[in-house]
Amino acid sequence: MSDGFDITICCMGAGYVGGPTMAVIAANCPRVRVCVVDLNQKQIDAWNSSTLPIYEPGLPEVVDKCRGKNLFFSTDIDAEIKKADIIFISVNTPTKTMGIGAGRAANVKNCELCARKIAEVSESGKIIVEKSTVPVRTAQAVRRVLECNDKGLKFQVLSNPEFLAEGTAIPDLMAPDRVLIGGVQSPEGIKAAETLVSVYANWVPKEQIITTNLWSSELSKLVANAFLAQRVSSINSISALCEATGANVSEITRAVGMDNRIGKRFLNSSIGFGGSCFQKDILNLVYLCETYGLNECAEYWNQVIVMNDYQKKRFSEKMVSSMFNTVTGKKIAILGFAFKKDTGDVRETPSMFVVRDLVMEQAKVHVYDPQVSREDMWTEMNYTCNLSEGTHPGLGAAVTTSTDAYAACDGAHALAVLTEWDEFKDLDFEKIYKSMAKPAFVFDGRNILDHAGLREIGFEVHAIGKPDPNKFSDL
Repeated sequence: MSDGFDITICCMGAGYVGGPTMAVIAANCPRVRVCVVDLNQKQIDAWNSSTLPIYEPGLPEVVDKCRGKNLFFSTDIDAEIKKADIIFISVNTPTKTMGIGAGRAANVKNCELCARKIAEVSESGKIIVEKSTVPVRTAQAVRRVLECNDKGLKFQVLSNPEFLAEGTAIPDLMAPDRVLIGGVQSPEGIKAAETLVSVYANWVPKEQIITTNLWSSELSKLVANAFLAQRVSSINSISALCEATGANVSEITRAVGMDNRIGKRFLNSSIGFGGSCFQKDILNLVYLCETYGLNECAEYWNQVIVMNDYQKKRFSEKMVSSMFNTVTGKKIAILGFAFKKDTGDVRETPSMFVVRDLVMEQAKVHVYDPQVSREDMWTEMNYTCNLSEGTHPGLGAAVTTSTDAYAACDGAHALAVLTEWDEFKDLDFEKIYKSMAKPAFVFDGRNILDHAGLREIGFEVHAIGKPDPNKFSDL
């Protein structure tokens, strides 16, 4: 406790999870001092400016309300660790790219480094909270590192996974379905969990705060994301069958989703899931199953990834085959590069793989996204696809970033909607049609457009899981 506050919180990591989560805690807990720390000075400067480092609806208002009062952003990590009663570890845990488990296992190096820093500089015992998504039993490693401090300090380690969704992070944090807190089932562990419960109880009903043992909490986050991704891959597999048989995936979704045992959420077919969590967490789950000799379980969950990759590739191949089996030299407009609407996050975005495939086919790709910068696009393309000017000379000239959707579509042979931004529904498609080469193709990878209306204008329309009227005469 310091400066008149009841509790002092430090969050290590100023990214997509740490920043919004701490802002919401500060907004709902005026008696709690919250400081987000990071090594990246540029990131911290952005959090302290009017241009936040991430785009999330509602986030600027929450930050503005609390910043400088009980919400702070700093690179003085040591000082903030010393002040804190509770320290959240909210750092990146990427999939390993080399070594044992490469391509599947999570790299928890950053979590260990945080634990070592806490043990090094702390002057009193603290509650350490895993906020990062980690493999089950990571807390054991964190606890062992902390126990090795040479000052006789006692630490309690809790697991408090995040369940927010990008694009709706603020409402998800303000009114969560549940808050999950896992701890060691000892008097000290239970007391630590109760302390964290008291923070969330400032705005979350007690019945929605679940306490479990450490390992159940750690594993629950992986399982939640695996189940959500599984639903996306399940309906996407059906979308391929719909296109082959003349069935309509939207009608299938409605019929199936009205069954209360199944529900309507996460049944929208698309070009596939993206983002930083789903693929990483499923691959982590696959590796865990393999590690414990549960090979059939590993193969089951890996199929979710296989189906997602198939859906992205299938979309690219359909674009090429529909356009007379060649897109070489043709201008293709890509509307949307973020992995979902209302975020600028491009990590593992399905759009990237479609762009890569079109570039490999020597198309001239023009990308428009209202929140994605060219720099962010190329950073992710290079990291995930090894696609850069260095690996593919002339790449920069082959991919143009457009200032608006109309510029991207002007003179294009086809447009593809790859992110479900609301603004794409309201475009003047008659104007776009007049500006495009003929025949003008539309590929709707999110099923958000009026396909019948587009066909009346003159477009040839192809959509995920929707029957092609040129193929079926009995629709």
